[in-house]
Amino acid sequence: MVKAAVLIFSSLSLVSVAQVKKQFSVENAGNCKRVDLCLKSKSGNCFIRPSQNSDFLNIYSNQDLEQYSHSFSNEVKGATCMLKLSLEEQDQKGVGQKISYQVFGRDEKRSDKFWKVYLTEETPYALNLDYGLGNANIDLSGLAVEKLKIITGNADVNVSYSSGIENKVTMDTFYIKVDMGTVNAKQINLARSKVVLADVGFGNMYLDFSNKPTSSNHIIGSVGAGNLIIQLPDESTPVLVHINDSWLCSINLSKSLKKIGDNKYANAAYSKNAKGALTFDLDVSMGKIVFKEAN
Repeated sequence: MVKAAVLIFSSLSLVSVAQVKKQFSVENAGNCKRVDLCLKSKSGNCFIRPSQNSDFLNIYSNQDLEQYSHSFSNEVKGATCMLKLSLEEQDQKGVGQKISYQVFGRDEKRSDKFWKVYLTEETPYALNLDYGLGNANIDLSGLAVEKLKIITGNADVNVSYSSGIENKVTMDTFYIKVDMGTVNAKQINLARSKVVLADVGFGNMYLDFSNKPTSSNHIIGSVGAGNLIIQLPDESTPVLVHINDSWLCSINLSKSLKKIGDNKYANAAYSKNAKGALTFDLDVSMGKIVFKEAN
């Protein structure tokens, strides 16, 4: 009989909160060829890192299980292991109170509570990450991510490929949505994503395309009242930009982008059949879009 993925709750003793302890572990099941992970962190600090361990999921924290709210489900469908995990610090302020603290400039002590999430490099993932409050740092170096969806309410999220190792598989969709928080996504070209979807409400988003793409990328973006900053690669990379704007918005184009039609702009390297082109289709109402030249 093939062994199914198993959730293991570590037996924890009552020790100092500062000590880092394993909280959850999901073993690698031989019949699972793909992992569908839905992770929701309502508050606190959450880190995601690659691991050479074969386990589908390992989570460590400086808290005991009794000190925070959590829910978990694990189901195997065919060759896919479907994991759903929700984490939340106890006695946290609501979103409305958190926003009022920021708007009126009151001092708020940052939480020192965290979860460290480790994913195996051996198995492809579909990642659905949802952050409410707090901070998140996502390092995807060397992982095999087929689909990526990141949603942040009022959290600050950083996405990177810190070691410079690209995604092991072609990514279907790289989707990021920010409501009132901040997202910094660096080295996006290393994701090898066919499509990048960016949705900005009232928050801020930074998209870094400074690495030369290995294939053409289509970036579709929508900006409400927030800010979208796009870092372009050097001028040898073909770039085409189409923007649907309004009189309430602000558009700052880089010097390399020249108008070639109604709401269309391109750099000198762009041609209709250019390989490795970056194509942007953007909509903006009251917000701001900025294109930055390569450093």
